[in-house]
Amino acid sequence: MGEGGDSVGSALAFSLVCISTFGLISPAWFQSDRFSFGLFSSCSWPEGNDRNQTCVAYRTLEDMPDLAWKISAALLLGGWILLALRALILLSWMVLPKDLCPMKRRIPTHYIQAASVIASFLGLLLFPLNLASKVAQDACGPSSVYSSGQCHLGWGYITSILALVLTSLLAIVKRFQGRKIQEKKILFSSTPERIAFISKTKK
Repeated sequence: MGEGGDSVGSALAFSLVCISTFGLISPAWFQSDRFSFGLFSSCSWPEGNDRNQTCVAYRTLEDMPDLAWKISAALLLGGWILLALRALILLSWMVLPKDLCPMKRRIPTHYIQAASVIASFLGLLLFPLNLASKVAQDACGPSSVYSSGQCHLGWGYITSILALVLTSLLAIVKRFQGRKIQEKKILFSSTPERIAFISKTKK
C-alpha cells in the first residue's frame, strides 16, 4: 500500500475513533421520558423539559453500579484504546519518513483491529445485563436482563454498534483486498516463468 493508501487508512481509522468516542461518552444508551443512562454517565430531567438535565458521571469502575457494568466498560474502553492505537500507528506510517519506520508493515495492525472488534463486541453484548440493576429499574420501571421495560434504545448505544459494524466491515474488506493483491502477485510472478519455460522448450 502506498502513501495514498496510508492516508486513506489513517483517515478512516481516526473517523472510526471519533464515532466510537461519541458513542462511549453518550449518556443515552437507554432512556425513558425522564431518565437516561449510558456507559459512563446517567442523566435525569423534569417531565417535559429534557433540556434541563442533571447528570452524574461514573469516573471510575468503582462508581459504576453493577459488576456487568464494570466489565462492559472495561471491555469497551479497551476496544477503544486498541482502535486509537491502530489509528496512531497508521498516522505515524504516513507522517514519518520511511527511514524512521524500519518496523513498518511488520506491526500486525489487523490483529490490533480484530482485538478491538472482539473486545467492543463483548462489551456491547454484556451491557444489557445491566438492565436488571437498580439504576436501570429506577429509569425503566420493570426492566430485567435484555428487557428494557419502559426504556428504549438511545443514540449512544446505536452509535457504538454502528462504529463496531464499520470497523468489522473495513477489516473484512481489507482482508479481501489483501488476498486479491496476493493472487495478482502470484499470477504476475508465474507469467515470466511460463515465458522462460516456453522459450527454453523452443530452443
